[in-house]
Amino acid sequence: MRAAIFDPFSGIAGDMTIAALLDVGLDAEWLRALPARLGLDGVTVQIRDVLRAGISCKKVDFDIPPQPHGRHIHHIREIVAKSGVPEQVRIRADAAFTAIATAEGKLHGQPPEKVHLHEVGAVDAILDVVGAIWGLSLLDVERVHCGAISLGDGTVKAAHGVLPVPAPATLKLLEGHVVRPGPEGSGELVTPTGAALVRVLSSGPPPVAYTPIRSGFGAGTKDFKDRPNALRVVIAEVGVRDDVEELVQIASDLDDMSPEYVAAAAELLRDAGALDVVLLPTTMKKGRLGTRVEVLARLADADRLEELLLVQSTAIGVRRTLVARRALPREVVRVEILGHDVSVKVVTLPDGRRRGKPEFSEVHRVALATGRSFQDIFVLAAGAAERV
Repeated sequence: MRAAIFDPFSGIAGDMTIAALLDVGLDAEWLRALPARLGLDGVTVQIRDVLRAGISCKKVDFDIPPQPHGRHIHHIREIVAKSGVPEQVRIRADAAFTAIATAEGKLHGQPPEKVHLHEVGAVDAILDVVGAIWGLSLLDVERVHCGAISLGDGTVKAAHGVLPVPAPATLKLLEGHVVRPGPEGSGELVTPTGAALVRVLSSGPPPVAYTPIRSGFGAGTKDFKDRPNALRVVIAEVGVRDDVEELVQIASDLDDMSPEYVAAAAELLRDAGALDVVLLPTTMKKGRLGTRVEVLARLADADRLEELLLVQSTAIGVRRTLVARRALPREVVRVEILGHDVSVKVVTLPDGRRRGKPEFSEVHRVALATGRSFQDIFVLAAGAAERV
């Protein structure tokens, strides 16, 4: 599997990410054409080779005519949707902007749709997010890993005044990732767009072993004399099994919600795209009986499903965990049993044998129609499917 490994030893920003991707082979002409593709008239792209503490890096700058300073998330979605970007790129870009709006909304007590994205709604931030996500796709990167992130120090001036570094929304976006303060005197090293890219793209820390193919550096704006201000990206081959994928598990414990409403919330989560929702009995503080809700989701869906869980249940917090899932190859086949069609899910076992499980609703239907037992119909359908 081809992976990109981010090494944010001097922080991460959207422009640094795109520049590093250029340094490992992303087509510069494609990037120069990106503003027009997004309908951002008058925007030009400057690509330069620069030095950062003696290290050769790519540097990307966007020359932008006067624009609205910030936008709401639905404006950004319209810009991306009209551009005709690949669907997977659009989904991940939307997840990045939604994550930012959600983080800002939590801080200011507003729903994500009402948040006015100042710096992040600007043209350069839109180009950064879409360019980085699309660029990784063009480089055939299947997975992203991110090392420990240097946050910087001091304060930063933002639309809402002078804020500590990292800015509150930036830190919220980095929850669950390994970070470290400093270096001393560096100021802000992680931008909201950089943090959002890590949140949406990263599958976790770098693997223990990998084979580097190419590496490159994307320069930040600051130029420190004693250390390179740059993001290093390594394109690598990682030996990951095809049947194992990394997913996000979202969990929350509830002790103040009626069981039927917990079950209804679980159904909403399944309908919204959760890969699985499990309800587990648990014992909470003071011996109160409760229910643990565990939601299994793809990385791109995690923020949306997390929000749904918080809105549709009495949860006041959730936990996130990266998990690895091994899924057996499966397919649904139709078989005829006693003159009736039955759907059967068939999986292929590691030793090559096949195992079928008929859908219960169809077993029930055929059993009632034929007067045979449920078990008879199950065995007949499963056996027929395994021979297909």
